[in-house]
Amino acid sequence: MAARRLSSLLSRSLHFPSASAPLGRSHGVPRHINRFCTAAAVEELTTPPVQVNFTKLLINGQFVDSASGKTFPTLDPRTEEVIANVAEGDAEDINRAVAAARKAFDEGPWPKMSAYERSKIMLKFADLVEKHNDELAALETWDNGKPYLQAAQAEVPSFVRLFRYYAGWADKIHGLTVPADGPHHVQTLHEPIGVAGQIIPWNFPLLMFAWKVGPALACGNTIVLKTAEQTPLTALYVANLFHEAGLPPGVLNIVSGFGPTAGAALASHMDVDKLAFTGSTETGKTVLGLAAKSNLKPVTLELGGKSPFIICEDADIDHAVELAHFALFFNQGQCCCAGSRTYVHERVYDEFIEKAKTRAMRRVVGDPFKKGVEQGPQIDSEQFQKVLRYIRSGRDSSATLECGGDRFGSKGYFIQPTVFSNVKEDMLIAQDEIFGPVQCVFKFKDIGEVIKRANNTRYGLAAGVFTKNIDTANTLTRGLRAGTVWVNCYDVFDAGIPFGGYKMSGMGREKGIYSLSNYLQVKAVVTPLKNPAWI
Repeated sequence: MAARRLSSLLSRSLHFPSASAPLGRSHGVPRHINRFCTAAAVEELTTPPVQVNFTKLLINGQFVDSASGKTFPTLDPRTEEVIANVAEGDAEDINRAVAAARKAFDEGPWPKMSAYERSKIMLKFADLVEKHNDELAALETWDNGKPYLQAAQAEVPSFVRLFRYYAGWADKIHGLTVPADGPHHVQTLHEPIGVAGQIIPWNFPLLMFAWKVGPALACGNTIVLKTAEQTPLTALYVANLFHEAGLPPGVLNIVSGFGPTAGAALASHMDVDKLAFTGSTETGKTVLGLAAKSNLKPVTLELGGKSPFIICEDADIDHAVELAHFALFFNQGQCCCAGSRTYVHERVYDEFIEKAKTRAMRRVVGDPFKKGVEQGPQIDSEQFQKVLRYIRSGRDSSATLECGGDRFGSKGYFIQPTVFSNVKEDMLIAQDEIFGPVQCVFKFKDIGEVIKRANNTRYGLAAGVFTKNIDTANTLTRGLRAGTVWVNCYDVFDAGIPFGGYKMSGMGREKGIYSLSNYLQVKAVVTPLKNPAWI
């Protein structure tokens, strides 16, 4: 399962028969799954079939309270109720975690052990995660609100695949022998960069953990990871499994806390050698500034997007509607590379609008633990209100609201799948990253025009192209300024496929061979040769 394309697994998770027995215990079994257009409230909710066992900070191999003793609540976005109270780390805890990571790097076994030994620990960890697939998926759904089957059948298996991929790279990282213009032996060494600070977002907590931690460990680094305050639970769960697999103390440290305190302290710490951040573009600017003002540590950034999804006149409209729907609404629209600007050729525009509206009206919104549900709640109150403000902005700017446009039910952070037509480039909903279930549809006339319009944005993370014509596809893929261009597919993620953005969508690449360079230093070693047989 884990080796299959993530897109295939995600697509499978979106199409199930009508609701059957819920997962775990339920407060009440509904007779049917409510669709957003007819439901007055979210159905009775399933009790998550998992316990919360890890809520403290992980420092030097031990789960400990924060130095201040403070905690903060992590909420169930389905109910707005507290799941657990988690230790709240701040600058003092970052200092403790960095000190542990520094000692583990300078004096501990991890950077010094053979790459093969590191690989074996990472593989054992992947095996343990695979055994705990269902518990991890349930915890991810409970803390984040994403559909359980998406987490269980796609995201946790992809997490496992990523760690096996990077475990395979551990003993294949090496330098070169370089010919010189004289009697010298020249070689390059690829060495771990040191203590890596990593800050991950809330929309894909497990996958972002893997994208960051996997390559850093494969290269022999130690880590201080700050989780998103909205979703701290699964990182702590898997960290315990990592130590069960034999990871030495201090190699991986996890601090849960808030951006202005723990995040800022990590970004500006003088003893952190490299920083990796995934999140919004505005926060990315702050992180980059803090890193520059401290010890000028190198930074990789995976930031926001406003990705175009271009549907040409020769498209199979039914297929295009489904793919465009998936590109935008997947993960409640909370995806940095969401196809959030849907460009449709004028000859098929009206047909597309009607079918896109119908598809959105059929989208099943509800308890993400129940089979058949395609869309759970937004992550928290802040994001919920932000999306509703953008919807109001779309209405006020005279875009045509085809469906949705309001909250779903009266409890939790659920929003109706929303479709706007007649969207213009100067509208706020066309320019800003909404990060919610709001599809904005534009009309275009020809390829040259749509390339210019698609590129007329501060972002450049991803793009989608839907056409039967190979020449059209080639023209668009070369013309679009984006880090990933999907042709007749979308959200195809594989461990070996690099991911990152142009322009204000970030710096550097995640996944694949390209991510290894983020966590390595290159050292040139030059030695004179005496009477060499050859040069």
